[in-house]
Amino acid sequence: MRAADDWDGTIQEFDTIAGDRRRDKRYVLELDVRWKLIRRRRLLESGEGRTVDLSSGGILFDAGRPLPAGLNVELSVTWPVMLHNVAPLQLLVTGKIVRSDGRRTAVRMVQHEFRTAGAMMERRLALATGPRSTLPLLSRFGGAPGLTEPR
Repeated sequence: MRAADDWDGTIQEFDTIAGDRRRDKRYVLELDVRWKLIRRRRLLESGEGRTVDLSSGGILFDAGRPLPAGLNVELSVTWPVMLHNVAPLQLLVTGKIVRSDGRRTAVRMVQHEFRTAGAMMERRLALATGPRSTLPLLSRFGGAPGLTEPR
C-alpha cells in the first residue's frame, strides 16, 4: 500500500495494482473501435482500430497512427456481449487524448454509455444468422444463368 499527500495535507492510503499507479484496474480486451477527432464540435478526422486495454477511467487503443494529445475524441467500441443475447451493443466514449506513443493512443474517459447497435444492425444480424435461400430471390429477377427453380 502507498500513502499520498492530499491537497489539504492529510494522508490517504491506496493500493497499487501490480505496481501500477492507476487507480482503476485495466482489462486486456482487443475489440474493434471507430474513432473521431473532434475540435470545437467539428469532425477533424476519423478512423478505425483495435482496443489494447480498458478500465473504467480510460482506454488504450491502436489507432493505426499517432493521434495528437490534448484533442477530444469520440470512440465507438464493438462490445463482445449482446443485450439479452439478441441486440449487439456499442460502448460510446467521449474523452481526451492524454498521450500517443506511435500507433497507440491513451484516452481519459469523460463520459461513456452503452447503446444498442441499432435496428439496421439487428436486422442485418437476423438476416446473417437466419436460413438462406437464394433461389426464390434469383427467380424474381429472371433467374441466373444455369439455375432453375426447384420443382
